[in-house]
Amino acid sequence: MQMQQSFERPQLPLFDAFLGASGTPLVTDDVARSEDDQAFSELALRGAAGHCLHLLAPILRELSQNQDARWLTLVAPPASLTQAWLRDAGLNRERILLLHPRQGQSALELAEEALKLGRSHTVISWLHPVERSTRQRLAQAAVSGGAQSLNISLG
Repeated sequence: MQMQQSFERPQLPLFDAFLGASGTPLVTDDVARSEDDQAFSELALRGAAGHCLHLLAPILRELSQNQDARWLTLVAPPASLTQAWLRDAGLNRERILLLHPRQGQSALELAEEALKLGRSHTVISWLHPVERSTRQRLAQAAVSGGAQSLNISLG
């Protein structure tokens, strides 16, 4: 099945094109998305850890091969995301920073700091649950650093 893309309207977020097939538009021209909405994304994967990592690998691989000269930063990733897993998944490990919070620092604070610095094109966090205020903090930090914030929930 081939879908034609209209270049006159903004690109829809991931999966909206498939969900929109019901005939009810999910995004209308009347509703403008704020910069904050475009700077923060979430991905939830549920199921066996191995299956979740298998689904996550192509996303991380694509982000690690981004043409942007800045880093892909992983903040407090789960223990299963080892250097060996990164290598086996085909990620460009020379473009990835793995950051872990220091004593007295939360993963949220570290993710905010990494986003604000602007040295990463994407900062991935593993925060759960993510409250509305947390989303806003990460989105604002991403906008100020010209980056993207992605929160992944595995479980």
